[in-house]
Amino acid sequence: MRTTQIKQQLHDYIDAAEDKKLKAIYTLLEADMQHAGQLSDEQKIELDKRMADHENGIGRTFTWEESTNIARSSVNKHD
Repeated sequence: MRTTQIKQQLHDYIDAAEDKKLKAIYTLLEADMQHAGQLSDEQKIELDKRMADHENGIGRTFTWEESTNIARSSVNKHD
């Protein structure tokens, strides 16, 4: 099953779920949701390194079009 199908089924289930089940699901995922979008220490170090490289003119840069093509290519490989 593709990720998009899983997400859609979960959305459908949540939309119709009873309050008791919603609270249980929320409790199960609450810790993960609080940390979503936060960088790990390792990620922060890498980001700082890349920013320093960019500021010193040694970082690799891409145009917007190149960036979107790379991102699309990466998504297509993982679906």
